[in-house]
Amino acid sequence: MSRRSGILEFAVLGLLREAPMHGYELRKRLNTSLGIFRAFSYGTLYPCLKTLVANGWLIEEPGNAPEDALAASLAGRRAKIVYRLTAEGKEHFEELLSHTGPDTWEDEHFAARFAFFGQTEREVRMRVLEGRRSRLEERLEKMRASLARTRERLDDYTLELQRHGMESVEREVRWLNELIESERAGRDQRSSPESTAQQDNTSGATGGLPRHRGSESSGGTPPDDSTPPDPSDDPAK
Repeated sequence: MSRRSGILEFAVLGLLREAPMHGYELRKRLNTSLGIFRAFSYGTLYPCLKTLVANGWLIEEPGNAPEDALAASLAGRRAKIVYRLTAEGKEHFEELLSHTGPDTWEDEHFAARFAFFGQTEREVRMRVLEGRRSRLEERLEKMRASLARTRERLDDYTLELQRHGMESVEREVRWLNELIESERAGRDQRSSPESTAQQDNTSGATGGLPRHRGSESSGGTPPDDSTPPDPSDDPAK
């Protein structure tokens, strides 16, 4: 399995853990909520779904809405197939959520993992965030060393581009520092004696984000309800 297909399977399982969906809904959520998948197509999604079904992690069910079935019948098409997570699929996704190895620190995989931090244990979140920060600090050190060696040979535009890249990494490191401190503060609060009575209201799966952060900084793109239905929906069917 390639790294990108593994990330896609992880994201599909995570979205279906929230609710069953048909192919078009999944594609829309992957495009809008998880921006790293904006460039992928049905030709990528449906083989992934078939693999997950074959592994026993998803099941296919006919759509339940009567109007959808009628519209499909009048159009000469089959009704949409709804994909539902199985108990085995949920268990597999929870196992994937517990992984904290180097792959989870890389750019695309980290973005997908962060999108499902609300379903992730606090200690796992901490290890992923700290690993990501360590990876970016290593990257930043290499960028600075490279810039110091080549500064005199670069034209103004190339130099500015490299500075821009460094500033982007520095901003993400600062963001990660805020998240890590917020996670630590939440963990310390939960472990203090006076917070024992409030633990049920401060779940380890939520509450790690800095309070001043709004939805605009979550890294996702607001869903676009104006997206027209894709006429090639469920082409494998």
